[in-house]
Amino acid sequence: MKRPVFVLMLCLLIVLSYGLAIADDTVVFGIPLPLTGSKAKFGEIEKRSYQIAAEEINASGGIKGKKVVLEFEDSQGKPEISRAIAEKLIDVKKQPVLFGEYSSSCSKAIAAVAEERKVPYLVVTGAADNITQQNYRYVFRMNPTASYYTSGLRSFLREVVKPKTVAIIYESSDFGTKGAEGMVKEAKRLGMKVVLKEKYEAGAVDFKPILSKVKAKRPDLIYMVSYVMDAALLMRQIKELRIDAKLFAGGAAGFAIPEFIENAKDAAEYVVTATLWSPQVAYPGAKEFAEKYRSRYGKYPSYHGAEAYSALYVIKDVLERASAWTPEEIRKAMKETNLMTAFGPVKFEDREGYQNQNFMDTLVLQVINGKHETIWPLKYASKKYVFPIPRWRDRR
Repeated sequence: MKRPVFVLMLCLLIVLSYGLAIADDTVVFGIPLPLTGSKAKFGEIEKRSYQIAAEEINASGGIKGKKVVLEFEDSQGKPEISRAIAEKLIDVKKQPVLFGEYSSSCSKAIAAVAEERKVPYLVVTGAADNITQQNYRYVFRMNPTASYYTSGLRSFLREVVKPKTVAIIYESSDFGTKGAEGMVKEAKRLGMKVVLKEKYEAGAVDFKPILSKVKAKRPDLIYMVSYVMDAALLMRQIKELRIDAKLFAGGAAGFAIPEFIENAKDAAEYVVTATLWSPQVAYPGAKEFAEKYRSRYGKYPSYHGAEAYSALYVIKDVLERASAWTPEEIRKAMKETNLMTAFGPVKFEDREGYQNQNFMDTLVLQVINGKHETIWPLKYASKKYVFPIPRWRDRR
């Protein structure tokens, strides 16, 4: 066989071996998500959002004329299962690009497999800083890191609240630990004294021992990094113990989704939280996505939904620019991404110790009249912030 013909056939075999499960008219993506277990609420939000994006993409002609088919894999929120799913998608399904998962621990497990196998992986919501601090070439992240989640909140604290003391309560997960560390660093920058820093195990049923310590310290700011059920219980018990502060603040996650208000009820009022996105922002397609989600499911999506929805559009953009649907060509196209999405701008940069990391503005929400409102930065605000907040005894 002549060499040019051999080379051509070899290239064809490589392309076919990474087929994204391509039929003549479809392209199939396997997506790992926590569909059962303690993180299932977030998995559900993301699954619904991926489905909305797929419907829109298919209605507009698919990806290079191929209909998008999504196959969701339940990781149960367990890193070892996430890793097994990633290995199957790469080794068995021959999927040349991975995306999905919710938590940092599961995203980290997939990132290690992707880098080992040299297959690009788009991290969608996992926020632990070190995911994109490993000098990985094949791991890209569209969401800000845990240290950047609170950049908008830190600005609000500096310019409006000006607290002198802070108590920090956080879940002992990657996300919780990094979020707490980030607030400790910010406290030093603000000249704010950390009077208490307490971690807890997820799913705690009684925060009163920790909160009693908080009450004794009388901090200006109570800062919490928790998932939704813990976030709601913390605020209900803070109300029950009548612990007053200048401000109650959450580090995104459980504080930034509608279920927080549903579960905390009136104890949620005036709580602020960092967030990465709001249905009120003016990014192209953001309002349309939010309204479509609400019309189907009765409530607006959290930022996790906007991330998942936009992630599929990033994948579409990358595959349409890639010269071939092979891991290496997809990696090259991913690196050159410069796209405005409903979640915001997406561009993967190497800076500040991160590799292939997207950087963007983060926002602050406050619960006002039982609804999350965008309050900061002011250019994005849907309502004027409420500060100072009333003491518990002065509330109706």
